[in-house]
Order: sequence, then C-alpha cells, then structure tokens
Amino acid sequence: MKYSQIREEELKNKVAETYFAPYDCTRIVGNIDFCVLLRQDLPSIFEAQSLLWAEAKKGTADPLLSLTQLILTIGKARTFDIFLPPAFLGAFDAEKIAFIPYNEVQDIFYLNDFNWNVTPSNYDTKEFKLIYKKVKDTLEKATFLFYYEADNQELEKFIAQNFVSDRSELAKIRIDKNNFISIYNKWLKTVKPTIAVNWDLTQKVGIIDGDFYLADLLSKENETLKDKLFVLLRQNIYELDRKIDELGMFSSRKTAFNDQQKAHAQFWNKYERPPSEAYWDYIVARRDLLVPQDIRERKGSFFTPQMWVELSQKYLSDLLGEDWQDEYYIWDCAAGTGNLLTGLTNKYHIWASTLDKQDVDVMHDRIKNGANLLEQQVFQFDFLNDDFSKLPQNLQEVLNNPNKRKKLIIYINPPYAEAPNKDFTRLAKKSVQQSKTNEKYANLLGQGNRELFAQFLTRIYQEIPDCIIAHFSTLKILKGQHFINFRTHFLARLEKLFVMPADTFDNVKGKFPIGFFIWDTAKKEKFEHIVAEVYDKKGKQIGHKNIESYANGDYINDWVKPYRADVSKNQLIGKFPFMGNDFQHQNAIQINHHQMIYNKAAGQFFINQKNVLVACVYFAVRKCIAATWLNDRDQFLHPNPEWEEDKIFQHDCLVYTLFKNNIQSKYGTNHWIPFTEKEVEAPAKFESDFMARYLAGKVDTNISTDLFHKIEKNKQKPLVFSKEATQTLAAGRELWKYYQAQPHQNVNASFYDIRAYFQGRNQKGKMNSSSEDETYHTLLNHLRHHLDILAMKIALKVYEYGFLKR
Repeated sequence: MKYSQIREEELKNKVAETYFAPYDCTRIVGNIDFCVLLRQDLPSIFEAQSLLWAEAKKGTADPLLSLTQLILTIGKARTFDIFLPPAFLGAFDAEKIAFIPYNEVQDIFYLNDFNWNVTPSNYDTKEFKLIYKKVKDTLEKATFLFYYEADNQELEKFIAQNFVSDRSELAKIRIDKNNFISIYNKWLKTVKPTIAVNWDLTQKVGIIDGDFYLADLLSKENETLKDKLFVLLRQNIYELDRKIDELGMFSSRKTAFNDQQKAHAQFWNKYERPPSEAYWDYIVARRDLLVPQDIRERKGSFFTPQMWVELSQKYLSDLLGEDWQDEYYIWDCAAGTGNLLTGLTNKYHIWASTLDKQDVDVMHDRIKNGANLLEQQVFQFDFLNDDFSKLPQNLQEVLNNPNKRKKLIIYINPPYAEAPNKDFTRLAKKSVQQSKTNEKYANLLGQGNRELFAQFLTRIYQEIPDCIIAHFSTLKILKGQHFINFRTHFLARLEKLFVMPADTFDNVKGKFPIGFFIWDTAKKEKFEHIVAEVYDKKGKQIGHKNIESYANGDYINDWVKPYRADVSKNQLIGKFPFMGNDFQHQNAIQINHHQMIYNKAAGQFFINQKNVLVACVYFAVRKCIAATWLNDRDQFLHPNPEWEEDKIFQHDCLVYTLFKNNIQSKYGTNHWIPFTEKEVEAPAKFESDFMARYLAGKVDTNISTDLFHKIEKNKQKPLVFSKEATQTLAAGRELWKYYQAQPHQNVNASFYDIRAYFQGRNQKGKMNSSSEDETYHTLLNHLRHHLDILAMKIALKVYEYGFLKR
C-alpha cells in the first residue's frame, strides 16, 4: 500500500499534497474529514466552491461503507444547507480513492421519516444499514475507484478533467443539477419572505414557492427565459396565472417584492444565472423536489423510474402484440410531467392530462424539446372531479364509441394518498374523501375510498367500460381487507402483473411491493388468484409470487377475536392490539402488560389463563417470519382446524412468546416468568409464579379463578415441549440466572426488563442496541440463536395450517 502505517491526519496531508495541490484543502466544512475547494487568494464576498467532500480512513476500508458514513455525516448536520455541495463525494484510505457525483445520491438527503440523529461511524445501527442498502446499487454503478499505485495516471487525469479551477475569485457560483436544490433551500430563507404573496392561498390553487424559484433561476437579467413556466420573473415583478379571458384578451396576475427587491438582488449576485442550458430540462422535470412533501403525497407527484416504464411497456407489447401502439389509444389521466409516456411512438394516439396547470406547461415545454406528444392532446383535467365533457373532442369520440373504447388503454401511475404523520392523515384523508368520484361511488369503494388510486380505478371501470387499464399501485386491491367491497364490484380479468420494491419509486417510503397491473374490463370476472413475476430493485427478475384474494371473515383477527378474555373478570396477565392482518403491521403487534396504554384505539385482545395459549399462537404466527418488502401486504388468515390437535406446535408458540413479549414489570405484576425461583437462584420470592405453574400443568384453564390459586392435584399434565423449545427454555434460564446474580436487580424482572438493565438507555430514553457486558451478550445471542431455530420450525406450521398462503 502506498500510504501504509500512517495516521489518518498524515494520510489526508499526503493525499492533498500529491493529488490536490492546486486546490484549497485546508478549509473545514462541517464535520467532513477532507474537503477540496477552489482557491480564493483574495478576500471574496462569495462562498468558495467545493469540489470534493470525502471520508478518510487509515489502513484499508470498504469504500461503499465509507461513503455511506459520509452520507450520514452530511445528512445529520444538513451540511448542504450551510455550504453549497460539491461536484463529488469521495472516500479514500491508504491504497485507493473513490469518487461519486453528488447528484447521484442527493435525493437521499430529502428522505422523510428518517432518523439522521445517529452516530455515522456506527455501522451496526439500523439507520446505517438502511442508507447502505438504499445507495449500494447507486454507489456500485456510479462510483469511480482508483488505486494510487496501479491507477495513478488515470487518477491524475480524472482530477484534472473534473476538478476545474479556472474561475477568478470574483466569479459567481455556477448552478447545476448538483446544487440547484441546495440553492433553493437558501432562497427559501432569503428571498421567499420578501415576495408579496399569501403562500397559504397560492398553494390552494397549485402555485408553490418552487415556481417562483424556477422563474428566478431560469432567467437572465431578471427576465425568465422559459415562457412555459407557471410563474415568470419580469424585472421587478412576478407574473402568474396567465390566460385568455372571456373577451379573448390576454390577462395575468402580478406581484412584487415588499423590500424593493433588495434581498433578491443581493442573493442572486452570488450566482450565475441561468445555469447551462443542458441542465434546464432536468431542473424543470425535477420540480417535484421543490414541492412540499404533503402536496406530493396528496397529488401523487412521484416519478415512475425509467426501468419500470420500459418494463411496463414491454408487458403491454407482450400481451397486445408488437403493433399495440398503432392499434390502441392511450390516455394517461394522471400524467404529472409525462414521464410514464416516455418511449411511446405514436403521438397521434396519446392523450395526457394532469391536475396541475404547471405540469401541463412542463409537458408543453418538453414537446418543444422533442417529447413525442401533441400539444393539443396534453391538457389540464381533474379526473376525480371534472366532467368528461371537458375532454378534447377527439378523446371524447374514443370514449363514446364502444369499438374504439375497447381499444383504449388507461395507462397510469395514479397518486397514493399515504400520509407522513397522524395529523396529516386526518387532513389528507378528508381531502381524498371529498372528491365527486368518492361521493358517487362510496358504496362500491367501501373503506377503500380512502385511497386515491382506488377512486381512479373505480371511475374508469364504471364510466369507461370495456377499456384496458394498465396501472401501477400497491397490492391492496387484490387482498386487502378494506378492499372487499371494491373486489366485489370491480369485475375484470387481471391479464398480467409484475411487482417491484416500492422504494425504487422516487419519494415513496416504506418496504412494500408495488405492482404493474393490466386489466381487461371487457372480461367480467372476480379476481381470485394470479402468479406475479417479481423484480428486484435492479430490474432483474428474481422469481414468482402467488397472490390470492380473500373474503370477509377469512382474516386472522376475525379468527382470534372470539377468544378474548372478559376484562371485567380481572384475571388478566397481558394484552395485544388488533393491528391489521398483514406483515405491514408486524412491529405494532406486541404483548404488553394489561395496564400499559398502547395503541388503545386499535382495540385490545386481553389475555388470561384461559386463552394464554391461543394468544401465544396468534403472536408467534404473526412474528416468526420476518417482514420483507415482498410479503409486506400478505394477509394472515383464519387457520384450518388441524392446529387445535397439534399441542407441540402450540407449546412451541408459547415458548417463542415468552422471550419475544414486551411485558414490563413497572406497569404491575409480571406473570410471564417461566422459571421457579430455585431454577434461576433468585434472591427472593416472585410476586407471581403463574407461568412456571402453567408450564408445569398446575393451572386449571377451565375455570376462572385467582391466578395464584394452587391446584393440589394436577388436573393437567405438564406441558410437553419439542427439542427446539426445550433448548430455548434452557438458554433463557441461563440468562435469567445471570441477571438474578446482578446487584440492584429486580427479582420480578421481565425479559424486557433484563435487556434494559444490561443495555441501558440513551438520552432520549430509548433502549441501547448493545451492552458492554460480554457475558450478557453471549447469553443473549445464545438465546436468540435458539429462538431463530424455533421460529423456523413454527413457520413451517404457519403455512401447513393455513395461517398464510404460499
């Protein structure tokens, strides 16, 4: 290795001296290890332009892990809000250096519902693993890797060509696809407050602050150069809402600045406008990144990745024939900026409509730059509220002609009304439910009316009969409990379906499948089953998945509800909430102390000595199989009766639950200790020996009696356990014994309490993921190993007894 056996600081100095001598490597930018900036030999009013932000590691390191650490470092401090981002991110060690263009990963910094407040250097956190997994494919494809000794000449050439330093110290900062979002964030703080606009009112009519920013950005000498933007800058005013009025005269609205444009002038003095014309289409097309998240969620402003666009069109071609674009008509009635239509060839057979006027303007502008669409067939239309009489005449002719309508493909990626938080859920769902489509077809939609895409499909099915529907959406409509009504009325043949990870879609969060469906609505049949082809995030087919529909009453919650304990009898040992029937809600399924307030609104299953076994079967079935993006919407079902005779299966579930529950003794007596005081050498008597007696067959489950009631003569035999369950109990016993020997222990501690004792809590009160006690770690890992083996055994029965369908 070229730089072996030297410290990190010395390594940074060596790399700076050898490869970046013409640049300034002395600046400190946030918490970033190593920065390369253009030199500014004289004092300047402008911020020095960053060329590289890099992570440094002595010795050797995996560059992908180092780059992930750098991303977390930048995201945690939001360094890009304080300093303009560089052209490249990088990572280097004693033998090599890697670069990746900043714009390849900048979307990651705008993730919602992500905890950036973790230690970037801790590779074991779930946040680190999530970011690593999310960017791994991008890093592998877009990273430039050079070894100092083997690739020295190539490395020097790469730096010379890409780290351009020909600007004078008074040159303005250039704007490109790497930094236009960061500059927008600075613009929000400096310029936006000086524009004389009521932002709440403008947002209601579809105008966002990003439209004003684009007007500024794509201008020269304060004159916007692209006339198809929704807002234009005209010297010292903004012009918007431009249209032809009822007299045939051009009219528009105008607004100015409330500070005589001082902040605006000072801000844009720092930047060179407009950016290179090569970036214009990209910047305008990525207007979605300038749209507030709540608006994106409600209107569905999500880009469909190009690989899924191409694959969906291949599926249409495979089904309808090579000449499908000439033989069929295509209407994207949720077009956004039209990226789903990229690659289609017959523009005379294509219509594109969207809710927002500014998106229409973007598409019209794209047409001028070569997009294969007709301007008069791209129009504004609110599909859930507007009457079809507002459609272009030639499209109405297709809709009104039964023969042509059979050749019409409604090709859409409709919006998803998924809310980012509870407050917004209430507001967003209310907004969704107010559409005219929902009012008209509420009885057909049932609880599915809360989803915008279901409203799209319902109106299409009801008002454009016999057409082809080709759409992207979640799999809820096929098997979700809330879509039972929808499936009863939506009678069409599902000809084709492929599924892919949802997080491959821009701004879609969560680990669940999205499918591309092709329905023939002329063929009336109720959906029951299909084998879908499965693709990974690289677009590679990885297998098939059976997808089945279920009827009301088939779900696991309907099965277990009759077993609920009567809360008034006061013989309770715990509870769990009713949270969905699918893997999506797996984390919410927790057995807690019955006095703990947890998901109260979900409804509670209370546990006593009579139903503890069935409660553990339910819990183990829901938890023994890991949730993945592919099974996320799979539904747990009413089992066949064979489970009732399988006592070993039931006892396996009981043991699994003993070491997976969330019981905490601080809420009251812990009835879930599976051992006697003698077995774990406890220093005092337990408050409750219920579970140890239950395992020994000393609890009469046929009567409602006091939990502490002793049975002199066993009415039940001791429970019989499988080898796997016995080994799990033994591993748990050793952990309990070790805890009981600790100072200041709680003799009545639950499994949760034991973990909290050894692992401690952080400043926010959350349990730490690890402990410094090596003996504890060894014992815990031994227990988890046996729990994993037990879970695999239970999982086989989950399918055998019909709790899940393969």
